[in-house]
Amino acid sequence: MEDLQNSTLKFFSEQELCYADIVPPAQVRARIEVSVLNFLKILNASNPAISDLPLVQRKMSNSRVNHGLLTELSRVFLSHSVSTRSLMRPNAAKAFVRVWKVMEICYQILLQEKRVTQRELFYKMLCDSSHLFPSQKHVNRTIQDLVALLRCSRYSLGIMASSRGLVAGRLVLQEPGKEVVDCSLCGSSGFAISGDLTLLENLVLNTDARYVIIVEKHAIFQRLTEDRFFHQIPSILITAKGYPDIATRLLLYRISRVFPDLPILALVDWNPAGLAILCTFKFGSIGMGLEAYRYACNVKWLGLRGHDLPLLPDQSFVPLKPKDLQIAQSLISSGMLRDNYKEEVALMVQSGRRAEIEALYFHGYDYLGKYIAKKIVQSDYI
Repeated sequence: MEDLQNSTLKFFSEQELCYADIVPPAQVRARIEVSVLNFLKILNASNPAISDLPLVQRKMSNSRVNHGLLTELSRVFLSHSVSTRSLMRPNAAKAFVRVWKVMEICYQILLQEKRVTQRELFYKMLCDSSHLFPSQKHVNRTIQDLVALLRCSRYSLGIMASSRGLVAGRLVLQEPGKEVVDCSLCGSSGFAISGDLTLLENLVLNTDARYVIIVEKHAIFQRLTEDRFFHQIPSILITAKGYPDIATRLLLYRISRVFPDLPILALVDWNPAGLAILCTFKFGSIGMGLEAYRYACNVKWLGLRGHDLPLLPDQSFVPLKPKDLQIAQSLISSGMLRDNYKEEVALMVQSGRRAEIEALYFHGYDYLGKYIAKKIVQSDYI
């Protein structure tokens, strides 16, 4: 048992990078059991005390960008700075208790060999302990606390991703033993990406595409699929309808691994949020805690970019909001951006304006496809 305690609850404070493992249910249950045993052992000591929970800080100030030596792939990791959840501090006591409550539910889920979404878990906690979990954000933060404590992924805890993602175009999918799905025949709605990460890991993928195009917005995705753009430029279209969920990122990552020669291009609004969405696909997300680095892909920025602005009518520009400026500052200080990306952000801030992809419709609804095709043919992406 002593060896198990040392191995399963080892913290990575002495290492440069911290991360969450994907581990089997039996090992997760063992980590939970060791946590409980350690807690009880301290309570039963001659000088009983309730120890703090040491958790890796999920802040930009504690992040590091790990640049690949042999590839262009870079990933964002969390470093070793630790914060605590303490029962003795009034502002942290509820957070301390929440960790143990969610740990209990996850243990039951794993015993039953089931999976739940974060939304389902919230309603369970709302019914059982509404004073501790009055909103979804309390459940989401506590899950990340538990990931940081046990050093295992959310999926390993029995928590399934709720996917918003869609895929269309020159991609054929097949679950083992199931029928083939041709994503070029799924209409303008595309094919819904499953939130089951195990299923996504086991998909058989085939394509004759030459590009993968990430589309920030659902409406733009629908326009491109309706126009059958993926036949004009042989491509796979994928959208998460904004900031990407982990299931959409996993499918993109799998495509990038199975077809490593396919360029991955991103079409986003010309504003700080659009670039932040691109960076989430490219580097990972600090908001995902110790899973931040997982499923990073080598994404190139197709558009909109600064030199595209003369294509847009003046009346289509809108002023940057305070939130835009906050995101811009966060991006610049993150250490993730290369110089040409920083120049784009600086131009956004300097101009005080933002532009949306839809502004290209000024030239007609068919212009969007022409715009993308021209940029791809000219290799106009960074």
